[in-house]
Amino acid sequence: MKLGIIIIFHNNETEIDKVFFIKQIQLSDTIELCLVDNESKDGTLNVLNDIKEACATQVSVIEIKKKASEEAAKRAGARYMFNQFNLKHLGFVNAANVIIEDSEHLNVVIEKFYNNKEAIIKFNRLTIEQQEVKQTLFKRIFSVIDYLKKINNSPQLNYQ
Repeated sequence: MKLGIIIIFHNNETEIDKVFFIKQIQLSDTIELCLVDNESKDGTLNVLNDIKEACATQVSVIEIKKKASEEAAKRAGARYMFNQFNLKHLGFVNAANVIIEDSEHLNVVIEKFYNNKEAIIKFNRLTIEQQEVKQTLFKRIFSVIDYLKKINNSPQLNYQ
């Protein structure tokens, strides 16, 4: 089952480890990535395009020319992903928040995501099943960071 992830970037050129990203992406053909550049002024867009060039079948890049809120950037990525792929599970990460909020490098989050993709799908299915009101597509987009935190605290869901 395919899993999609939207990663929102804004001036994160120095935090993106291009070689690491490419290696992680090449390890799994069941994950679609949408890299959203939210009006970066540095070389972020160039780095994202390099990643896309190396992994064209699994990576899409969206450029937002005028800085948008996290929610608007997430929606832009989600619209693209829902139109291009048949995804039942779609998560997002804001690269800026990973570095500020969690004091973890983006590589750690990406590696945990790839290593726990089955647990993430299982957790997302459980979450959807437990909802009384069926969510719209945009409301069903989950925070990868929140899911990873919950999975690490739940032994029955933790595969790694």
